[in-house]
Amino acid sequence: MYGKAFAPEYRGALGELSVNSSLEEVLDKAVEQRRRAELRGVALESAHASLAVAEASRRLGRIAEAEQAWKASYRAARQAGDEGAMAWAVWSGGTLARQRGDLALARRWLAIAAELAERGGDVVARGYSLAGLAETGRIQGDYRAVGELHEKLLAEARRRGEARHTVWALEGIAQMHRNTGSYDTALAMFEEAALIAARADDARGRAWALRGIADVLSLRGETGRALELLSEAERACRDMRLVSALAYNHKMRGNVLFRAGRYEEARATYSGALEEFRAMGEPRGTALATLGLVKARARLGRDVAGTAADLDALHTTLGGLGLLHAREMVDRARAELGIAPVPAASAP
Repeated sequence: MYGKAFAPEYRGALGELSVNSSLEEVLDKAVEQRRRAELRGVALESAHASLAVAEASRRLGRIAEAEQAWKASYRAARQAGDEGAMAWAVWSGGTLARQRGDLALARRWLAIAAELAERGGDVVARGYSLAGLAETGRIQGDYRAVGELHEKLLAEARRRGEARHTVWALEGIAQMHRNTGSYDTALAMFEEAALIAARADDARGRAWALRGIADVLSLRGETGRALELLSEAERACRDMRLVSALAYNHKMRGNVLFRAGRYEEARATYSGALEEFRAMGEPRGTALATLGLVKARARLGRDVAGTAADLDALHTTLGGLGLLHAREMVDRARAELGIAPVPAASAP
């Protein structure tokens, strides 16, 4: 049985904030709480408040502010001598590094966070850090390496009745099944995640699950239902100011429209998502939205040479980011569009 979802990254005096709190509200309260803690000289409360500032800023796409805040959280936690709080700060830094596309740094920070959490006896921080490592590997497409860890974390979350982490693990495993063609299994797991999230009042987790359901349904040709689900998820993202999640929602809407042959609508939607990703400095989302845009433009009659050059550039970009699965998507796009790679220029 699952209880109501909670947000353990909101700690100390901010612990009463809901997982569904608007990020602007979280940021305002956290900044004020940090000011009070610093005036009183309470290092641990300052660490907690800076962590909330970091997470709200990251999710709002304010990268520089997030970077400064997680480091301030770590310094305050170290001053307080609290390894659990240090772990949460480093977890936030690792999550930010993944969002920025530096996957090697993300793995490094998240591994350190897991070690700090274990030393500090913070089971939840350790779980979040291991989940971050698993998600980083999944994003890279290294399913063999992280599939077992996802399953282990899912079992632990179910045993402890942690709705939010159960939803996260289900969505991650479902995404791997979707990417390897096991659509029925993926759909069932996304639907279970959406149900648990709804019962636990986890609007963010449910929005991501609805996005996954829409993806699989659109692969089956159920365009109308997929778009309805994305609209429902978008409302939750807007209510909570989930900037990154909203951009990925728009990118998925582009995918659904593209699969339905509505190429001009897809082009416009991908263009909007691309602007959103660029504004928040998210290279993975930028590359994926660009791929969709290149494909839509090709279907609308763009010249083959220009399309081929763009796909080659994307292949290089994604390889540099270490996104193996996304790079395979470029190869599939070439095959789908009947375009061969542009030959490398001959040396003089």
